[in-house]
Amino acid sequence: MCFNSFFFLFFFMLINFFFFVYFIMNGLSVFFEWEIISFNSMSIVMSILLDWMSLLFMMFVSLISSVVIFYSKSYMNSELNLNRFIILVLMFVFSMVLLIISPNLISILLGWDGLGLISYCLVIYYQNLKSYNAGMLTALSNRIGDVMILMIICWVMNYGSWNYIFYFDFMKNDYVMFIISFMIIIAAMTKSAQIPFSSWLPAAMAAPTPVSALVHSSTLVTAGVYLLIRFNYLLIDMFFFKVLLFLSILTMFMSGISANYEFDLKKIIALSTLSQLGLMMSILSLGFPDIAFFHLLTHAMFKALLFMCAGVIIHMMNDIQDIRYMGGLSLYIPLTSLCLNISNLSLCGIPFLSGFYSKDLILEMVSFNSFNLMVFILFYLSTGLTVFYTFRLIMYVMINDFNLMMIYNLYDEDYIMLNSMFVLLFMSLLSGSFLSWFIFSYPYMIYLPFNLKLMVIYVSILGSILGFMVSNMGIYSLNKLLLSYNLSSFLCLMWFMPNLSTYGLSYIYLNFSQILFKNIDMGWSEIYSGKGIFNILKNYSVFYNIYQMNNFKIYLFSFILWFMILFIFFFI
Repeated sequence: MCFNSFFFLFFFMLINFFFFVYFIMNGLSVFFEWEIISFNSMSIVMSILLDWMSLLFMMFVSLISSVVIFYSKSYMNSELNLNRFIILVLMFVFSMVLLIISPNLISILLGWDGLGLISYCLVIYYQNLKSYNAGMLTALSNRIGDVMILMIICWVMNYGSWNYIFYFDFMKNDYVMFIISFMIIIAAMTKSAQIPFSSWLPAAMAAPTPVSALVHSSTLVTAGVYLLIRFNYLLIDMFFFKVLLFLSILTMFMSGISANYEFDLKKIIALSTLSQLGLMMSILSLGFPDIAFFHLLTHAMFKALLFMCAGVIIHMMNDIQDIRYMGGLSLYIPLTSLCLNISNLSLCGIPFLSGFYSKDLILEMVSFNSFNLMVFILFYLSTGLTVFYTFRLIMYVMINDFNLMMIYNLYDEDYIMLNSMFVLLFMSLLSGSFLSWFIFSYPYMIYLPFNLKLMVIYVSILGSILGFMVSNMGIYSLNKLLLSYNLSSFLCLMWFMPNLSTYGLSYIYLNFSQILFKNIDMGWSEIYSGKGIFNILKNYSVFYNIYQMNNFKIYLFSFILWFMILFIFFFI
């Protein structure tokens, strides 16, 4: 099953690649339409849009999913229900492809809902309490986006069809469009985990690592960004886009800070995914959808590779994810360490790796445009924080002393995992330049002062120095004195967002219902209904029983009395 799926997806990727090259060279866009049902003026149509963007995204999704399925052959080899896992992954890929190629809101809803449902099934794959909680948080956060898309479907009925792609010109300044754009932005924020819906993404790390590599790094979380890229022409002048800019920059900043406090290997990578999603959303809000799409694709490559390396390391460390137990791994597993380091450096935007091409372009476009100081400072601070937590991770995992146990066995000969990682390593090195040649048919003219041009390098160097210092930090360091305990816990716990979005939402209602339960169910209604009536009858019975047992005269008198009452009732 693994190899069949791998070959199918790999050939699907090659077909997409050749079509993409043909389409982008000739400027083609193909639209298929199949009318399913028609009543009055409404028609339900299954439509497919193939242009260079959908073909390129499908190519990347199928490449990553084929490699992840190949990787799962080794990673999940002790799993009894491996075929079930592979089928879930294939269903996920099918939902993603449906979302990518549909210009129709009904089929977008099918793909979108499929993503949410299968994501829930994959998060609760290892069945325990933590997985169930994470799965419910994921599913319920994504339900908000699903409901928004259902409401968009209702509103778009005003235009007579659900093929939104035809209405871009005359929908622009419509009041209905104002409502639709708000809902689209909310839907994209839930799927791409922007503030205030951020808490589900680190929680979803309860899933198996291949799922994290495919779903929670490169495909599911970028569905929201992709939807906004498709709707970008409508949203570009909206007020909500400015709000989205603010929230996405805050997401980027918050996840960068939280990743520096985190010790769980997969959660650090999840928070870095959140940071990069904030980067994509913010550059999209500034009005550069093509650059956002470019970063989406380059990020998918090195982030999937990063998760795969994390999976190999977790396997070898006896299923321990805490980076404080690791250290010195570059001595024992050099090939995995090579992949991990290159994907980490690509994440930082080190020149001529894939991340550099998109990230540097984004930051220079931010510097080039006339946005306020807060946007500028938060962009560069978040970039510095990315380098900060990356170097801290490299120090903890690669360079410091090994901390697990006296006898250990680290081996680097799992060739199925290594081969699949090398495919992505190759793409992490080359995809940036390859995509920049393909996507941008003409170069951006960026003309900046010398220091502003080198600003990225300045914050990267500063971040790497700070990351090195923090990884060697003693228990009684100056940093511990500077930050109070409350401030540290605020920064560490993602600005209390997981608590707010789980316990914080339900506390008032649960507390009120507990008071109701205690006072009404267990209190007054017990007294005046079931238990109260039972007690009254029981006490009377005991009272009568004592009389009947102890006084024969009263027993006979009561007998005559009842007999008289019956006689009067029936015969008079």
